[in-house]
Amino acid sequence: MSQTVRVSDVFPRHRKLRSAVWNHFTKGIKEDGSDLASCNYCKKHLSGASRCGTTHLRNHLKYCLSYQQATRKRSNSLQVIPQQLDVKEDIGAIVAYGEDSNAPVLHPSLFPRQGKLRSLVWNDFTKEKREDGSILAICNHCKKQMAGGSRCGTTHLRKHLVACLLYRKTKRRKIDVRSLLSKSSAQRNDETANVVLHEAPALGLPSLHNGSGEGFQFDQELSEQDLARMVILHEYPFSIVNHVGFRTFVMNLQPQFRLMSHTSLKDDCMKIYEEKRLKLSDVLRKFSSQVCLTAEMWNSSGNMEYLCLGCHFISDDWRLEKKVINFLPTESHPGCEGIVKVILEKLYEWEIDGKLFCVVLENSGGNDNIIQGLVHNLHLKGSLPSNGDLFHVRCYSYVLNLIVQNGLEQISESVNKIRESVNFVKSSQKKLEIFLAIAKQVGAPEKSLILDLPSRWRSTYLMIEMACEFQDAFSGMEEVDCEFIHAPSPLDWDNVRSVNECLRVFYDMSEKYSRSKFPTANHCFNDVCGILMSLKTWSTSPHPAVASVATKMLEQFEKYWDVTSTIMAASAILDPRYRMKSVEYFFKLIYTDAHQAGMKIGCVLRDFTNMYHEYVVQSGDTLGSEGFLCITDSSISDANADIGANGVLGTTTHKLTDVHFGLDEYLQENSSNKSIKSDLDLYLEEAVLPPTKEHTKFDILAWWKGNATKYPILSLMARDILGIPLTIATSETGFRGEKKELNHYYSSMNPTILQGLVCAQDWLRGEIEELSPTGILDGLSTSTIVGFCDDIEPCV
Repeated sequence: MSQTVRVSDVFPRHRKLRSAVWNHFTKGIKEDGSDLASCNYCKKHLSGASRCGTTHLRNHLKYCLSYQQATRKRSNSLQVIPQQLDVKEDIGAIVAYGEDSNAPVLHPSLFPRQGKLRSLVWNDFTKEKREDGSILAICNHCKKQMAGGSRCGTTHLRKHLVACLLYRKTKRRKIDVRSLLSKSSAQRNDETANVVLHEAPALGLPSLHNGSGEGFQFDQELSEQDLARMVILHEYPFSIVNHVGFRTFVMNLQPQFRLMSHTSLKDDCMKIYEEKRLKLSDVLRKFSSQVCLTAEMWNSSGNMEYLCLGCHFISDDWRLEKKVINFLPTESHPGCEGIVKVILEKLYEWEIDGKLFCVVLENSGGNDNIIQGLVHNLHLKGSLPSNGDLFHVRCYSYVLNLIVQNGLEQISESVNKIRESVNFVKSSQKKLEIFLAIAKQVGAPEKSLILDLPSRWRSTYLMIEMACEFQDAFSGMEEVDCEFIHAPSPLDWDNVRSVNECLRVFYDMSEKYSRSKFPTANHCFNDVCGILMSLKTWSTSPHPAVASVATKMLEQFEKYWDVTSTIMAASAILDPRYRMKSVEYFFKLIYTDAHQAGMKIGCVLRDFTNMYHEYVVQSGDTLGSEGFLCITDSSISDANADIGANGVLGTTTHKLTDVHFGLDEYLQENSSNKSIKSDLDLYLEEAVLPPTKEHTKFDILAWWKGNATKYPILSLMARDILGIPLTIATSETGFRGEKKELNHYYSSMNPTILQGLVCAQDWLRGEIEELSPTGILDGLSTSTIVGFCDDIEPCV
């Protein structure tokens, strides 16, 4: 009979593996006989019983300062753990001690087995266990409850975040504070703590809790949106995601970020456009006031024309807004009829056809036909104010540029000689050196000559101004160089110098308005009156060139004045610094005949009052205001006569209802003789605001916002009239007379994508400028969609 052999006899049972944590503790026995574990570094006593395990010992090492100091001392020769151990994140990084040394060495057995990676989606959800044992996932933003069990996965959670409005709002209310200039970490942390985070929904960047990036949570979707916004704002090509340098930069900056294809990037950009378009459409649909439409033509490098439509309005919080709403090619809709059709189609699409106050167009031969087509179609709906008389507003900046160009044509021969002289000097380095040597001998300033672009009068003005300072140098150049045959004569110099002094008025005005983002219409009236008076004075100048130029400019300017003086005067009346006073003052100077001046002033007041009455009817308020009553002496005496000697009404009342009826009769009789004043009457009777040091920086929109309840009807007029744009240009280039031309990148793009990028860029910049800290946009150009050449070309 065979003997049974037990496995344990062949393979004796091994003892359990000893945890490496005991390399840092010494076992001992307490007085009561229980086991203890004494830390080898801080000598702290902990429970050492086998039933207690070793988790509490590992936790002690995480916070033991003596242990951390010991590991830092060995960091130069051995790999050590971080200063603060994290059992969950730094698996296997804990150290154990060797047998013959107190030096720590890596020992992974000290930590429990590493679990599966936790999805980033749980950063936005909180797990909660139900009474029945099931797991819930609660959204940290909208508090919606969803299945959170491990078998359910996380796909449904990610889909929820895509649709969760509160999640998207939270993400976009954070601005990134990624880096500060190289400073000590302590100083960096102090400064970061003092940074005030401004709301910037246009950026949508995640925030860092401190300068070191601690607390940062990477978000793939949000990063993709940031990349799309960057491409839109700065006009980077979609192919940037394929550039080796960019891919390397992103990989080193954030290895977790997965770059998308250029097609996906394009789709993300169009998603941003659609999202912003729906938001703007909702704003315009709910907007209670009226809007102004601008239409301007742009050219591409391929000679294709585009129609750019802009919407100008004053928002409910009294901010002047400008939004590019469409950017469309015109080849499919040629001619004035085609443009009218496109404009009407887009007005209906944006649902602002019934809110259109006026249209501002470029100066072109087809303007009248376009306006007639728009007025005919919109007048049928009865939505035009003043029967369409004020519907067409001339673009102030274009009129200004046209007037100056026409004036310069009167001295074109002298100007051409100046231009040829500058071009001759700059034609070669040798000629330039000779000219500079002569300039130094005659004491000319150490400045550079400027060669103008004939189509831009501002550069012509600067060229003449600088050339006049080198008049003696040009005369010397004529003596030493026989090839210099275009030297200006003394008469030419006298002509251009005298005319240029007049042009300074226009140059200073263009500088004034180009520095302002979107100037309100009230700024225009006083300046236009000043120009008109100056032109009348110059037209009678004894200098023939000045008189000739001024006469030509005055002829053109008076055409503009006749059709725009009413609306400009209305904007001036709505300025509480002037009210009717500026109209009265300038009209008495412009129209020397007192009777004519009085008639013009009366016409302005009549037109303004008629416009006011239209707003009264539209608002449904027959009084025009809340009914301010002015009590006269006669009404007071009449009231006293109705009161008996005993201080009660003469009519005897027996019932409570009779008392009330008698009160109603008394109020009706004694209110009939009281004069009721509208808010227009009160506004015009009040004194103008006194001039102060900050008079030039007066915020007229803030004033009307604060006085809207006092002048309810006038404030409605102010929102519409003050929102009229002085220029149709999308940037400051309008007042500089610069040509609007798309760069090569935009010119070669699909029209649908082009419209999305141009509009989205305009909308994103508007949001950033409103909500970003001062200075964050210092390097952001406001006209980068334009492929402009420089106004002036300095002499090298």
